[in-house]
Amino acid sequence: MTPCERTRIEAHPIILYDGVCALCNGVVRYLLQHDRNDQFRFIPQQTPLAEELLAAFPATPAPEGVILITAALTPNQSLYRRSDAIDQALHLLHRPYPILARTLRFIPHFLRELGYSCIARYRYRLFGKYSTCPIPTPSQQKRILGIQ
Repeated sequence: MTPCERTRIEAHPIILYDGVCALCNGVVRYLLQHDRNDQFRFIPQQTPLAEELLAAFPATPAPEGVILITAALTPNQSLYRRSDAIDQALHLLHRPYPILARTLRFIPHFLRELGYSCIARYRYRLFGKYSTCPIPTPSQQKRILGIQ
């Protein structure tokens, strides 16, 4: 991790996503537009930077699905996976997203995970797949990291 990357990441919530998934890239573009405070940073899971961040959580299995790391590179950092990552990310956004997250919490965890698994299993068929991670635009480069 370069000093510049460290500065851009430290204390921010980081979303690790499947960089070749069209659905995942669409969600990243949506979050870039709706994150009013520019708090989120995004890193494709297929990058060395993502591997380096995940090394801080040795008991974590290989990346599968979306991962959220809150307060990255601080002693208070926490890792959330799959539907829990989505729930926590919604809480960090402004209205109406925290309300949506509270509503989702009424759904039992095993049902949220089942729904997440169904979408994850068929996402390439339904939404497509890139051959490589798309290159961020110049305005996105300060928030999408790990891609040269």
